[in-house]
Amino acid sequence: MFNKLKQFKDLRNQAKTLQNALAQESIEYERNGLKAVMNGNMEITQLTISPTIAQDKLPGILTEVINETIKRTQKVMAKKVQEMGGIQGFN
Repeated sequence: MFNKLKQFKDLRNQAKTLQNALAQESIEYERNGLKAVMNGNMEITQLTISPTIAQDKLPGILTEVINETIKRTQKVMAKKVQEMGGIQGFN
């Protein structure tokens, strides 16, 4: 029983270390005058919208930029997890 608790604690500590490392990452994507910046915890930290973007095109551009930023962030996260040796117990 104590062995399982130790494994859980180790796994939790490893996840916390990984989360802190990912928070330091910054991924950005810009297209058509709209720029999104996201950290490795999937939080948008900056959103810049050019005043020259036509209002009727803004929803489509915003959706595209956010989706692409998420994809790029996921790739960075996967690479970072791999570099850190993965999460023990999930390999």
